[in-house]
Amino acid sequence: MDVLAKLSEVGRKVDPVMEGYLRRNLSDEFTDVVLHQVRTGGKRVRPALTITCCRAVGGDEDDALPAAAAIELIHNYSLIFDDIIDHGEFRRGRPTVRKAYGDVMAMLAGLHYREAIAEAINDCRNPLKLHELVARTIKDIIEGERLDVLFEQAGRTSEPYVVRHRRLKVSMDDYLRMIRLKTASLISAACVAGGLVADASPEQLRALEEYGTSVGIAFQIADDILDIFGEEREIGKKRGKDIIEHKLGNVVILLTLEELAEELREELLSILRSESVSEGDVERAIELVASTKAKERAYLLGKSYIRRAIEALRALPESDDRRLLEELAEFVIRRRF
Repeated sequence: MDVLAKLSEVGRKVDPVMEGYLRRNLSDEFTDVVLHQVRTGGKRVRPALTITCCRAVGGDEDDALPAAAAIELIHNYSLIFDDIIDHGEFRRGRPTVRKAYGDVMAMLAGLHYREAIAEAINDCRNPLKLHELVARTIKDIIEGERLDVLFEQAGRTSEPYVVRHRRLKVSMDDYLRMIRLKTASLISAACVAGGLVADASPEQLRALEEYGTSVGIAFQIADDILDIFGEEREIGKKRGKDIIEHKLGNVVILLTLEELAEELREELLSILRSESVSEGDVERAIELVASTKAKERAYLLGKSYIRRAIEALRALPESDDRRLLEELAEFVIRRRF
């Protein structure tokens, strides 16, 4: 069994727990709307991290289940709003909540998730520390999402705030901050939550936070590479989606812009800044990216974060769970989906 299958098997244990919290005080006619998101599937890696990290520092798996459910609910809560923001119509091959039920019902479902998260945390050990962690993490995700939108080079012309604050220049530091907030913060929180319910030492909590942050950054770097170079049948979405959505917040695109001669750099930027990006534009942009070493440089950057993640785990005792965390780190950067 590969590492993803092992983690998914662990993570699936939260499904009935999650659904239980979502069903609390839920009217019958709203049930399908609320449960739609968690029933679209997913690998459940984040709750698996909570459970595995709990066990890795000597905790009991059962103590981790409410916290793991809360973490996966945060993930799905963020996806509901992400699809509203990006006008997403399909996720994992199924209609999004907003596509199936409309933006208003999707927003109300998202708000229901937020309260279910709080109820799950109330049932955990160290609930006050976990509430602080969850609040900080959700605020980080929101700020990361805000930056990601502002890094878009076109679109949203009817949104004055976005037009006024759009970032036409994005540095590597800007990018790394954005993905740390938007993506890595929740993966880090998943790991720390497992430590908190197991009463981990301060040193172990710091190690879990560093591991999660580093894996999360590497995960997003790999995602950016796959957006440009992945096979559509494997990644489950259209290749070049970030180009279509005018995103400068993609490490491969940023590294490409560093390497291209001025004329070609302006050509790529003009594609990203076009209000309507054609299939031909996407293919030309990918051709420009492929003419550089951006893919290889992005991969090496991701590998550097994997090394940090594995180094952080040295603060934990040797165990099968620690080895599983190491395997996940290695998998993240070489994945094909």
